[in-house]
Amino acid sequence: MKILVTGGAGFIGSAVIRHIIRNTDDSVISLDKLTYAGNLESLAEISSSERYTFEHADICDRVEVERIFREHQPDVLMHLAAESHVDRSIDGPAAFIETNIVGTYTLLEGARKYWQGLDAERKAAFRFHHISTDEVYGDLENPEHLFTETTPYAPSSPYSASKASSDHLVRAWRRTYGLPTLVTNCSNNYGPYHFPEKLIPLVILNALEGKPLPVYGRGNQIRDWLYVEDHARALYRVLTAGQIGETYNIGGHNEKQNIEVVHTICDLLNELRPLANTTTAAIQAEGLPNEHLRCYKDLIIHVQDRPGHDLRYAIDAGKIQCELGWTPIETFESGIRKTVEWYLNNLEWCRRVQDGSYQRERLGAIE
Repeated sequence: MKILVTGGAGFIGSAVIRHIIRNTDDSVISLDKLTYAGNLESLAEISSSERYTFEHADICDRVEVERIFREHQPDVLMHLAAESHVDRSIDGPAAFIETNIVGTYTLLEGARKYWQGLDAERKAAFRFHHISTDEVYGDLENPEHLFTETTPYAPSSPYSASKASSDHLVRAWRRTYGLPTLVTNCSNNYGPYHFPEKLIPLVILNALEGKPLPVYGRGNQIRDWLYVEDHARALYRVLTAGQIGETYNIGGHNEKQNIEVVHTICDLLNELRPLANTTTAAIQAEGLPNEHLRCYKDLIIHVQDRPGHDLRYAIDAGKIQCELGWTPIETFESGIRKTVEWYLNNLEWCRRVQDGSYQRERLGAIE
């Protein structure tokens, strides 16, 4: 197949592309606007493949979207392009409305025009796979409950509301126009190449620099953690074997409180990179005397909770397991160890993201 992947330079999108190039004979067209979260260095290992093509474009630009469909003639589409950071959506929701809602609408219309012009065989094989989040379901109050594919939507943040809107658009284009769509809703992803503003990489890098490890409220928020490479396998499985019009929830079977996640990272760093081997300059700059720091957990601080913060998300992934035979390979324990080790071995990648040099150089090369 020839697969068009939007948001291909992002965290999950790049994992999907690496999986496809490594494990299949398919080719990929990666479409990405290259905002702050898009990093072509995450695709360096496959960038020389003759089966990989990059298009620097915005999904909100209908002319560009139609050109890409027309020139590349993809067989299927995987839509991962999105603004995805909750804190950023609270501070500036406009970008989330534009990308997640208007962008999805623009892509749906471009895909519909392209799909309607295909011959019968290619038209029957085409798929529009929309990748979404479990946050559209809102908060789980009952500790026994799990999100299923029929859980009513109740988004809490501008981010999750914009993703809920995009989900509804995709289903409406299926119902109204017959566009062959698939929707997946995933739990919290983690793993290599994760942008450092998210919880797990932020904790790892702050700890290595001797900076405070901020935890919202008491840290008792519960999330289901999914290793990103497991998610990539699941997405490809849905694309190739899922039933048109269906929704599949993808979870890691790993419910953890945020404070547990932070403690686990601290314990791994104590083992793999003891505190005594880290720089002390940042520690001193924060006014934390070295003699009070026995281990990384001593860097934890509790900060005011996020507005409208959902307490618990948890996925029932029984449908994708029963119908498509997918289950996660990584436990949280194996996945978080791989993640910490990856960051320890790729600090130069992290430095280039933190100081912005990855962005300046890649934009200069494109222009």
